Amino acid sequence: MRRKLRKILPDHEAIRNNRWLAPFENTLLHPRLWHLNRRSAAGAVAAGMFCGLIPGPFQMLGAAVCAVIFRVNLPLAMAVTLYTNPFTIVPLYIVAYAIGQWALPGDHHEFVAPPEPGESGLIAWLHALIDWMVGLGTPLALGLVLLASGLAVASYFAVRVVWRIYLIRAWHHRRQRLAS
Repeated sequence: MRRKLRKILPDHEAIRNNRWLAPFENTLLHPRLWHLNRRSAAGAVAAGMFCGLIPGPFQMLGAAVCAVIFRVNLPLAMAVTLYTNPFTIVPLYIVAYAIGQWALPGDHHEFVAPPEPGESGLIAWLHALIDWMVGLGTPLALGLVLLASGLAVASYFAVRVVWRIYLIRAWHHRRQRLAS
């Protein structure tokens, strides 16, 4: 499994030779950021899953910061954030909004579609759109944190279990090969 992932991920020499990343060489060349084992891979996938729901273009930056803080595999953490893309982000945010509504106490409101631009003018429509977004704010923010946390925890344990199963199967195949 490690060999397959190493073919895809860049090595630390590519970072060392990149002139833009030279000021961060001491931090980015820490051996644990490039070591690939089941702990670092599971932590990297969890960091990537959590940071993948960060709004905007800050997902990979967040994953890199988490990888440096927790000393998990940096390239894998950044690559995992790609699970959010233009096709998956809307369903994920709808699920996050639903989770946020469920988790918040009090009056639950149905999801209201965004306001349509009408005859009242652009300024009135923009005010209505801002009011609509503010109404989504608390349930969506809480839902994003809860969904990201749940995905991170689930993916951490899933990677650990899948890696363990892979190792056990490899041990059994090796034992059978040596026995015959």
